[in-house]
Amino acid sequence: MNVSAKELRKEPGKILKKVARGEQIVVTYRGKKMAKFVRLEEQSGNQAKAAQDDKDEIFGLWKNHENTQSVDDHIRRLRKGRSF
Repeated sequence: MNVSAKELRKEPGKILKKVARGEQIVVTYRGKKMAKFVRLEEQSGNQAKAAQDDKDEIFGLWKNHENTQSVDDHIRRLRKGRSF
């Protein structure tokens, strides 16, 4: 099924319900196909565990940095503010 970007903005819930039922939705912008919504399959136990383990891992430039910590710990430290 094709929907326009305007339809997606107006009725996102209706479109997501169709995706949840298994339909593939193609979003068009000015008549050109731009995106495709498909339902994600449930992950098996091992894949879900691996995905959860990778969730907080730092990547890219900071991956091998010596002072790495979990993302949550880093954000808490940043939000804590300074103490004088």
